[in-house]
Amino acid sequence: MTDVDAPRWLTPDEQRAWLALAGTVIWLPAALDAQLQRDAGLSHAEYQALSWLSMSPERTRRMSELADTANVTLSHLSRIVARLEQRGWVRRTPDPSDGRYTLAILTEDGWQKVVESAPGHVAAVREHVFAQLTPEEVGQLERIGSRIVGHLRPECAASHPADVTVRA
Repeated sequence: MTDVDAPRWLTPDEQRAWLALAGTVIWLPAALDAQLQRDAGLSHAEYQALSWLSMSPERTRRMSELADTANVTLSHLSRIVARLEQRGWVRRTPDPSDGRYTLAILTEDGWQKVVESAPGHVAAVREHVFAQLTPEEVGQLERIGSRIVGHLRPECAASHPADVTVRA
């Protein structure tokens, strides 16, 4: 094997940073899911679907767009939304502008579920993420996360401006 063919291994600094990021990607969703299950009876995926609908114009979004935002297949999202429909929090209807698409619509009861669930979720995010960081590190986290997402999914990075303020 020539030097050109040799793998470019991570430096010790890169390896430590990678392991920290990988641990965050594994353990943070599990902690957020546990809080939501305990306090709201929702999985993290269910909460995210409700939350994204709550932030959408008219609390409505095409299922295909919601699946893309959640980075899940349309069939996986359909199972999530079916559970939310059974609870009366979401309803589905054909898109009147193009019947090939289905719209997911947050119901009034679904909106109330978001309003009730959001404070506990925000408290968990604050505890597990922001309470661990200095204000300077919060800015660094935003810049680092935006650069990584911008590389992986430029269309997603562009659709989430940093100056968005969302309140239930």
